[in-house]
Amino acid sequence: MAREGISYVVGAVTLIALIILSTGYGTTPIPATEVVQAVLLGAGLVEGDVAPVHRIVFDLRLPRALFAAVIGAGLGIVGVVLQTTTRNDLADPFLFGLSSGAAAGAVFVITVTGDVLGFWTLPLAAFTGGIIASAIVLALVHSLRTSAPEKLILAGLAVSFLFSAITNYLIFAGDSRAAHSVIFWMLGGLGLARWESFPLVCAGLALIVAYTIFRARWLDALLTGDVTATTLGVPVQRLRFSMFFVAALATAVFVSVAGVIGFVGLMVPHIARGIVGPLHRNLIPTAALVGAALLTGSDIVSRVLLAPQELPVGIVTTSIGSLFVFLLLYRTAKS
Repeated sequence: MAREGISYVVGAVTLIALIILSTGYGTTPIPATEVVQAVLLGAGLVEGDVAPVHRIVFDLRLPRALFAAVIGAGLGIVGVVLQTTTRNDLADPFLFGLSSGAAAGAVFVITVTGDVLGFWTLPLAAFTGGIIASAIVLALVHSLRTSAPEKLILAGLAVSFLFSAITNYLIFAGDSRAAHSVIFWMLGGLGLARWESFPLVCAGLALIVAYTIFRARWLDALLTGDVTATTLGVPVQRLRFSMFFVAALATAVFVSVAGVIGFVGLMVPHIARGIVGPLHRNLIPTAALVGAALLTGSDIVSRVLLAPQELPVGIVTTSIGSLFVFLLLYRTAKS
């Protein structure tokens, strides 16, 4: 079996094991056999009596585990896209103002308007904020009549600082009783995982997977540099804009239901490239598996460290990410 095939099998088995572990772990631990039975009963694949423990597994824990897997996979692929198109190994989905815009939208709802639209209020507000921030970045870059990677990064940083200032103002001027909810959401969490919003995150993942696979050859050409890619027939500027737009749209979807989960999109591309190399045909599915496993495992750790309290998963991924960046810088300096 080829190296790529082995990596896919190992990654899939690891991810399934982590999903079962995540679904079984909680205030009341549930054996793996009970988890599988509850999933089969909830999906209507077998018949039998539905016990309360089965409802806990299927209605609460399984959606959370699947959300972690889907969002982790999506953020990993977005990281691959952004690092390739910007030629910056430290680029990730939250370098371009996406998270800051989404955070501003969510905080506005939490501190000002409240849940005027019920359950969907927070996701819609966060999604709208992320899209507005992305639109501003694209407008800035378009006004400069260039798609140079450094201009894209600078525009993203400027927009990120702007929306961070708006968010901090809303926190300071808003209801202090909502501060805990604001902080937890800004640090990332999967508490909003519900079956009702699962199709939304699946759509975000499907969008970024489909478009990156469709443009995999063009992304491979970008690895050789803009001049060579242009000679190969790749419309570099149009590709950068379209890739950033699709990445922004997918990231806004993920952030709208899980908050700001940092460093997943930064770490995953490096790990995936170390496994299968830089070509995107194999890199994209590998990054999806690595990202899904990383965020699912991080979510388990976030529930173990302060049990029975829940630690925001963004704290776990940021801690791992900081160590990863130190290691990356050390290896670069050593080489």
